[in-house]
Parts: sequence; structure tokens; C-alpha cells
Amino acid sequence: MEIEVAKRLQQTEEYYFSKKLREIDQMNQAGAQVINLGIGSPDLPPHPDVIKELQNQALLVNVHGYQSYKGSPVLRQAIADWYTRYYHVTLNPNTEILPLIGSKEGIVHICMTYLQEGDQVLIPNPGYPAYTSAVKLTGATIVPYELSEANNWLIDFEALEQKDLSKVKMMWMNYPHMPTGASANLEFFEQAIAFGRKHNILIVHDNPYSFILNDNPISILAVEGALDVAIELNSLSKSSNMAGWRVGMLVAKAERIDEILRFKSNMDSGMFLPVQMAAAKALSLDKAWYKQLNEEYTIRRQKVYEIMDLLGCTYKLDQVGLFVWAKIPSQYQNSYSLADDILYKAKVFVTPGGIFGSAGEQYIRISLCGKIETLEAAIERLKANL
Repeated sequence: MEIEVAKRLQQTEEYYFSKKLREIDQMNQAGAQVINLGIGSPDLPPHPDVIKELQNQALLVNVHGYQSYKGSPVLRQAIADWYTRYYHVTLNPNTEILPLIGSKEGIVHICMTYLQEGDQVLIPNPGYPAYTSAVKLTGATIVPYELSEANNWLIDFEALEQKDLSKVKMMWMNYPHMPTGASANLEFFEQAIAFGRKHNILIVHDNPYSFILNDNPISILAVEGALDVAIELNSLSKSSNMAGWRVGMLVAKAERIDEILRFKSNMDSGMFLPVQMAAAKALSLDKAWYKQLNEEYTIRRQKVYEIMDLLGCTYKLDQVGLFVWAKIPSQYQNSYSLADDILYKAKVFVTPGGIFGSAGEQYIRISLCGKIETLEAAIERLKANL
């Protein structure tokens, strides 16, 4: 029997990493022992106090039922306090914060709440592939806007002004930028808010990397009046080493929260309360936690620079976030050819920049989520096999 998939999936391909990791698994089963430097899944644990809080909360007898769709008041207050302490943004924990089961679900929730056929959406190129996938599921039309190294991977708002924006309803942006590691300042975010207000475009800022190798965490909501124009997504996956715990947040004005809840409340039945309480503990950590985390990533980044040098790639030293982004040497046709070359010759996997859009085809990305010993082993393999 053949059952045709819905139209919404016919233009949505399987995620690149899903397919590639299946191939790598097959190679490993054949004895390859591939070193995976592609995925941004932190290998370091959360703070011990966070794990202890999860354990203590899970032992309670009254925490195992369904939870509020809006999340625990304790977690929402912790998120508000975190935004005040580190981003200098004041939020109402009762009306302007929505905890998420990972911020990736928030991407879909936002798109499904506001988009439909006939709408247009500005998507960065290069950019996180989930933005494109979520927009396609709604039937809306993607309007890519190209970022370039020449402009430090920042949005060229003057160039966007030359486009027909009459049908554009939403714009996705992400700084510190993934995959390029570019950072933005308050003046840039002011331009983004002004652009959204002028054209009646909902600005959605995805902000999970602001604490990684970055001394100045910043939120787009620090711009005066931003809540009228913007939604921000954030996450504990990278900043608290809690990727598998699936804890994120959506921050917006009260009306937006209520609108998105109309979709979200039909998709889940709340987050496990002990996880929420542990997340609140993670958000209460002081700067010493982030300092320790970044000391480790600084050492790892130096090793990744060595790998990039071996591959003949060029890169900027002012990148922030969990990856190193680099331009490939001219002997390779594109990023896929380089990635496959070292995968099959040296059994080392790096991410081809082409998966993030056509503007990334001449770049690769390497994750910092590998121990020093792993990175050194990759260096030795590359020296021996290339």
C-alpha cells in the first residue's frame, strides 16, 4: 500500500545531519571509528548543582503529572531574572515569557502561528536550516537575504530596502550568527527594529550562542520598544550544557505569547517539572560558570585553528559561539567535496557550509564540542592521510 505524504512535506527534505550521521554510523559499524567534529552538541556536563536539583526534585511525589502549558512560575521568574542580570532587559515573567521544550520547537511554533500560503519570509543565507524547513511547512514563501564575509556577515538593510517587501510578514535573524560566528552590537539591533517597524515585519531573533566565547551577551530586546516588533528565542542547550534536556524559551509581548500558546498548547502537555526546576537553577549561576566554560572552549578553539590550518582554510579570529567557520582552499570545488575528502581519507567529519545555504558553499564549520584529545587525534589523522 502506498500513502502519499502531505504537500507540506514534499518540499521538506530529511535534515542533512540525519542522513550523514546514518552514513557515518554505517562506516563505524565497518570499523572506521570516524571522529565527528560536525555537531554542536556540548560534551561537557551541566553544573553539578543543576544535576543535583534534578535528582532532588524527581524524588518528590507530586511532580510527575502534567504541567502548565506556560511553564512553572519558578522557571519563568528565573528566565526574567537572567534577562535582567545579563541582558539588562526587564520582562514580566507572568505574561512575556514562554518556556519551550527546546528552542527548536519554538521555530516551528512561531511559523505555524503566523504564516500561511501567500506570506513571504526573509531567511538568512547562510543560516540555520531549521528556519527554512519550518517556513516551508506553513506553505509560506522563502525570500533569502544573502550575508557576506565582506560585510562581516551582518544584514545589509539598505540592500533589503530595495526589495519588494509588501508581502513579507516575518524575518529570521540570529546573532551571534550561526554558522559564521559573527556578532552584532546594539546599534545593529536598533537598525533591525527600525526596519521591522517601518515595514510591519515581525522580527524573530534566535539567540542561543550569546554566552559562548563572548564577553558581551546582548539581546535584541535591549532596544527600546523592541517588544512591539520582535520575538526572541533563547536556550540552555549551549550556555548550560543542557542540549539533551530540551529547555528553551520564547520572549515576546503578552499578545504574542497568547497567540503562540494557541498553537503550542495543541502540541504538548508541558515540560517535566523537575527539569524546569533544574533549569531555573542553571539560570541562577553566576559569571564564574560562563568563565570556566569559555576557558575550555578557548583551548579547544586553538586546536580547531590548527585543523583549519592543516586544511589550508582561512578564518577570522573574532568569531564567537560554538564553532569555527572558515573559507576552503581553491583546490576544492565546494564545501561538500572537502568534507567528503577528509571523511573518506582521514575518517574525520566536518560540516560543509553549503548546508546553510548557497552563500556557505565555499566554507566549512568545525564544532568545539570535542575534547582536546579528540581534536588532537583528528590533527594526527589529517597529517597522516592528506
